[in-house]
Amino acid sequence: MTGRFAALAVSAGVFVLSPVTHGASPPGDPPVGDKRVTAVVRNDLGQLKWVVTEATDYTPLEAEGRRVYLRGGCNYCHSQYVRPTSTDARPWGPVTADVRRWGPLAEPGEFAYDKPPLFGPGGVGPDLSREGLKYGDEWHLAHFWNPPGITRGSIMGGFSGLFETLAELVPIVGDAAFTLPDGSTGMTLARTAATERLFDFDSPDQVKLTPNKDGLLFVPMDARGKHPIIWTPNQEFAGDAVKLVAETKDVQALTAYIQKLGTDRGQWRDLALSEEVEGSKLILERSDDWIGRGKLVYERRCIACHGETGNGNGWASTFMTKQRPRNFTTGVFKFRLTKGTLPSDADLLRTITRGVRGTAMPAWYELPLDERLAVMQYVKYGLTVDKSDETQQPSYYFVDEPPGPPMSIGTPPRPSAEMITHGKAIWQQAKCWECHGQQGRGDGQKAAGLKDDWGFPIRPANLTRGQFKSGPTVSDLYRTITTGLSGTPMASFKDAFPDADRWALSYYILSLSAFTDPLSGKPLRLAPADRAALNDPNLQTLGPEHAYRPRAPRDDGHPETVAGR
Repeated sequence: MTGRFAALAVSAGVFVLSPVTHGASPPGDPPVGDKRVTAVVRNDLGQLKWVVTEATDYTPLEAEGRRVYLRGGCNYCHSQYVRPTSTDARPWGPVTADVRRWGPLAEPGEFAYDKPPLFGPGGVGPDLSREGLKYGDEWHLAHFWNPPGITRGSIMGGFSGLFETLAELVPIVGDAAFTLPDGSTGMTLARTAATERLFDFDSPDQVKLTPNKDGLLFVPMDARGKHPIIWTPNQEFAGDAVKLVAETKDVQALTAYIQKLGTDRGQWRDLALSEEVEGSKLILERSDDWIGRGKLVYERRCIACHGETGNGNGWASTFMTKQRPRNFTTGVFKFRLTKGTLPSDADLLRTITRGVRGTAMPAWYELPLDERLAVMQYVKYGLTVDKSDETQQPSYYFVDEPPGPPMSIGTPPRPSAEMITHGKAIWQQAKCWECHGQQGRGDGQKAAGLKDDWGFPIRPANLTRGQFKSGPTVSDLYRTITTGLSGTPMASFKDAFPDADRWALSYYILSLSAFTDPLSGKPLRLAPADRAALNDPNLQTLGPEHAYRPRAPRDDGHPETVAGR
């Protein structure tokens, strides 16, 4: 009995001391040990190179997120060190040496600012060492709210307690301060003591918020203090009251911390990009069996965002305030190599496999190929259907107006400094800066008023972080410039500029993210001599073990490494 009580006492002591022993040091504390790591950087010519650099400390927001992570006990299920090299099974999936999923091997410098490192247990939940920028912020918000709703079969409990949830439903009322395009009165939330804590109903700054079909309405941090507009241009919600769920500092901080994990290794994901669909002439014949199987995959993997009917109004859509899920029922797709708005099978497979960077659309390369092909068939023949006129037979876009042959891209020209300079001139001539800003940060003079074809606000991409939605290669950017992004203000420049100009512009856009931190977009501190060496097309860095080691002092006098943010 004495032994049992002693064991209980020890266990209780460990539990009590755990928050202390796993505490987060404040940002600015000196690092523990060597903070050197190898990272992938993009040079001025768009090439990816391994270089010796330094891990960066947490920002105050990220450090606070680490404390929230510890307080929630996340480290009891999630490790931050596992580098699997076996085929052992885990509850959350197979353990493999797949670099696309796990990233480069961990290095000691990555833990320089972790006091102590949060190694955690192995085999309970997915390892998070490389979680940063794998998903967009909005995916994490929906996932924190309802993990099994986003990842079917997940054993992770919800963290809805981190959000501010109003106890009472909030009525939707008319809004004399906002007029719809057809001249009718817009809608807002009822003015109550609870809603006035979140919003300023007298503010001239308006924010459009869209509830999901069940009446759940998410309020992001940047909506606080503004005048709320209930925006349902496609009848996303038909009720008269909503349940308000607001982002809090804790949620914002936790998201920032998760996005920091693994980003000290730079743009490694771009090197690990799957090329299995590049240049593919894939044409898959329509199959009822494949469509039926694809429906099951869709219901398990896609329905939370895209909705039961494919209208982009799944339960999680309200969390996606910056980039709405695709509405398949209109037959308009952004990413394609065809002349119309419908993509080829190869285009669809590429998007499903790679995902859409910086958004809630994840990369699905971990799904077996047959499941990706099956869900592709279901999207084409089960969801991309016009049923708006109940007096007419449904119109199946991919049957009635099949996509034409893909346009040819060809081999990219060899980049040069002269080509980048020419691309910068095309940037000015094409007025890309009006939306994307002179520095490419997505802050141009027209940025604030842009909206997509469905009436939702849409922000131009911040091109300095290298998180390109259509893909990270120069060919991906060339494709986007050539075809445009259907359903968005991004037009096609195929007829406006010749082929050589579009290639030059593509390389210039790549150069906007040269030698920058992928998380913050801030420039890395690098000596001019080392920058020139990394810009040498003949310099080969085949992996971390062959990383370029800076030889000149940085602009802050520190030798032998590239400094981060």
